[in-house]
Amino acid sequence: MDGSVVCAQCGRLVGVNEENCPFCGAWRPGLFGWATVLRRALGGRLDLFTLIVGTCVTLYALALLLQPEAILQPAGLMSILSPGARALYQLGMTGGLAWQQGWWLTLLTAIYLHGSLLHIIFNVMWIRNLGPAVSEVYGAGRAFLLFNAAGAGGFLASNLASGVPTIGASGSIFGLLAALIVFGRRRGSSVMTQQLWQYAIILGVFGFIMPGINNWAHGGGFATGWLVAQAMDLDDDRQDSSWVLLGSLALIVLTLVGVGFSFVRVTAILLG
Repeated sequence: MDGSVVCAQCGRLVGVNEENCPFCGAWRPGLFGWATVLRRALGGRLDLFTLIVGTCVTLYALALLLQPEAILQPAGLMSILSPGARALYQLGMTGGLAWQQGWWLTLLTAIYLHGSLLHIIFNVMWIRNLGPAVSEVYGAGRAFLLFNAAGAGGFLASNLASGVPTIGASGSIFGLLAALIVFGRRRGSSVMTQQLWQYAIILGVFGFIMPGINNWAHGGGFATGWLVAQAMDLDDDRQDSSWVLLGSLALIVLTLVGVGFSFVRVTAILLG
């Protein structure tokens, strides 16, 4: 395989077949020649935030199909077209039974599940607004890592603090907001950071006013997004390294495996 990649350690262009980076000595910056394939698949052809939205919508529809009787039991405007708890556990809801059983992958899978039509519309709207902005300033791969890390960090905080069953991309959304605030502070853009802080505060207050909102996940997602963003370098070309793209691919695989495991395990419990 031919081509060049960005070294994850020093940020310089190196050949994909280099055993060590000639500038900093990093081992296998080209991932044994597979870096070019990953870049074409994840860095160019595939819009990772379109993948996120598509996964949320697909799993929401699947949850409704798995337990259709739940659709006929709305408890108000906020619960229109709400999937049932059994279906959500089957697809990877975290907290509750899943946390008691030690199903760690639900920290990832629960990000892509939603509890009602308004829930998914609201979250998808924010993902489509914030995702491209974070991709623009950090790079698509790092934005994808931020999204998933913030969501998992938020659910970890929720599970440790309350242990209640929980789903949704809200923690990830707060993480994206935190990442943009970090970027604004590091670039000295006070107007941008003030506007983003206003969004974060409004969403935080909204979480305390509306019933059934997981504020532990919101706070944990914001804190995780902030910490991860602080640890990321800001380079002007915003080109993701091979290892960032490999990490993105690993998260996609882990999420798919997590959904499969949840389905098999919960279905086995129900049948047993």
